[in-house]
Amino acid sequence: MTDTVPYYEDFEEIKNKIWSMLDNAIKDRSSPFRIPVFICGDQKNFDGRIVVLRKSDRVNNLVQYHSDIRSDKITKLKNNKNAAMLFYDKEEKIQVRLKVECTVNHNNDITEESWSKTQHISRKCYLIDNGPGTQSDTPTSGLKPELDNFDYTKEQSEAGYKNFTVIQSKIKSIEWLYLAAKGHRRAKFDLESKKDCWLIP
Repeated sequence: MTDTVPYYEDFEEIKNKIWSMLDNAIKDRSSPFRIPVFICGDQKNFDGRIVVLRKSDRVNNLVQYHSDIRSDKITKLKNNKNAAMLFYDKEEKIQVRLKVECTVNHNNDITEESWSKTQHISRKCYLIDNGPGTQSDTPTSGLKPELDNFDYTKEQSEAGYKNFTVIQSKIKSIEWLYLAAKGHRRAKFDLESKKDCWLIP
């Protein structure tokens, strides 16, 4: 990139910016990129939900998040491992769309490593008796009363590991959109063919 070319007109600088925002989202809880929309399923049964970004790996073109093995998205991903992720930062005026191929990790080295880094307070999500989306006769968190108020030890939280999964999303393509008053910019990066191209916004 030269001094006369802004970053948003240089492919490499745009990619650097995207990965910088993804990396920052892992550490910064207030980052808009920390909670993307994840969309999966098939033509007759697809939907989206917010997930929390837990890892960003540019070397391997990978992002990942955590889930419960009993979630309906696990079944969807086992039937169709292709999915999409949508990120938007209002202040930066940047939208990023990822097409990904997902791997569901359960009870393996990857989940063990991630579980060991999962805070005590966050483990309660995996201690619910029935899986996410299960019907209930009353409003409920799904937790027993003694667990609902974080009244449990780190040792007790280990029971949640059996439900813990790590979804690794291998990025196949990135589509980037920058909204600028003087003219929007849009580009696509195909990581499989290693081809970059400009798109009309």
